[in-house]
Amino acid sequence: MFDNTLIFCSFNPMQPLFLKAIKVVWKMILGVLVFVALYVTFVFVVPKIPVNRTHVESDSEMVDVYILTNGVHTDIVMPINSRFYDWRPFIDPSDTKSQDPDVRYAAFGWGDKGFYLDTPTWADLKFSTAFKAAFWLGSSAMHVTYHKELKEGDRCRRMQVSKQDFLKMIEYVKSSFRMAETNGPILIGGASYEQYDAFYEGIGTYNLFFTCNTWANDALKSGNQRACLWAARQEDIFSKYE
Repeated sequence: MFDNTLIFCSFNPMQPLFLKAIKVVWKMILGVLVFVALYVTFVFVVPKIPVNRTHVESDSEMVDVYILTNGVHTDIVMPINSRFYDWRPFIDPSDTKSQDPDVRYAAFGWGDKGFYLDTPTWADLKFSTAFKAAFWLGSSAMHVTYHKELKEGDRCRRMQVSKQDFLKMIEYVKSSFRMAETNGPILIGGASYEQYDAFYEGIGTYNLFFTCNTWANDALKSGNQRACLWAARQEDIFSKYE
């Protein structure tokens, strides 16, 4: 009986360490759960706050700009050549496989380079890619898709923008391209989804609080267009144009 008591007591010093470890793990789990809850609340509540809701375009010269979505990602679409600006000295449709000179619109999107290039479909998504994108560990890319025509609908909305606001949006988009020493965008060679698109090196880092849709929402804000205070989902952006 005396020996058993000694054996039992010899394990007692380990119990406080074990309990401390359990508390640390529990606090970590609780912290993650609280963060997720706050982030989800942030994602669904903050976009309800509108900006530029009462902005009225007063310029007699207007240009059509579009927002376009594939159901997840929002693009800002502009005419390649308008009376206000010609994109062709900056980006070139010949960078695409089609090399079609007759395209009329350029759709601009920004996002995580790993997502863009390594995840053409959700089935291709890897944990490492998602982790890097969520926590500031990846790099970014600009995706330019060319169109000959656009059809307005649930996934494509048109807005009329003044010259001044249009040029502001152009500067915002251009500032997201990483430039070469020759002062031109850096083409990512061999990277495309189809015949009419091209990828370029981007500036900035994708993360939970600055997503592809946050970028598009900020593009609208830069041109005084209707937008959310902050947005991570395309649904929130398009809700301002219903």
